[in-house]
Amino acid sequence: MPSDFAGKVAVVTGGTRGIGFATAAALAEAGCDVVITGRDRETTEKRAAELGERVHGVALDVTDSAAVKDVFKGIAKEHGRIDVLVASAGILEGGLIGMLTDDHVTKTLTTNVAGTINTVQAAARAMMRKRTGSIVLLGSIVGERGNAGQTVYAASKAALVATAKSAAKELGRHGIRVNAVAPGVIQTDLISEQSDEVLERVKADTALGRLARRRKWPR
Repeated sequence: MPSDFAGKVAVVTGGTRGIGFATAAALAEAGCDVVITGRDRETTEKRAAELGERVHGVALDVTDSAAVKDVFKGIAKEHGRIDVLVASAGILEGGLIGMLTDDHVTKTLTTNVAGTINTVQAAARAMMRKRTGSIVLLGSIVGERGNAGQTVYAASKAALVATAKSAAKELGRHGIRVNAVAPGVIQTDLISEQSDEVLERVKADTALGRLARRRKWPR
């Protein structure tokens, strides 16, 4: 039976590592033409090449709204359409409330919230022309439950849930679906800088007593 994704065009921001990279791999395997984005051109192109000929890499800083518009316009022009957006680009930097700096707050919210909204806006414009499309935002369980030392990160991920709900109500009449998923703590390099104390606390709060992981996880 043919895949529902066969012949579709997908964009995965933050697609050079972790959940984004795994998602890009799955979409390509399902028959999508995939464009992954990352801040560093060389790394992004290298990671795309690892996933095969269906995947292409484009350097993009999602906080640069003008660059986002240009890149998405280019993708839509080259491929004729954009069917799927997986907004996976984001950062995780811990910080206790009393130690937070203006730079930490601004950087996290700008990347995780404004950067995601930039990509949703650009993808939606391309999808409206075809009156169909699917947008998936990467939230986090931390955005729903909170976590000590991650106030700003939790706030940014909670904001994405509200973004998805509002965008879904606005874009549904154009045939565009918008959803947010909230993974638990996944064993990827995004959490590599978290202390053992933090990770042990997270593990203790899970039913299985361990971090989520994927067999043969792509690095």
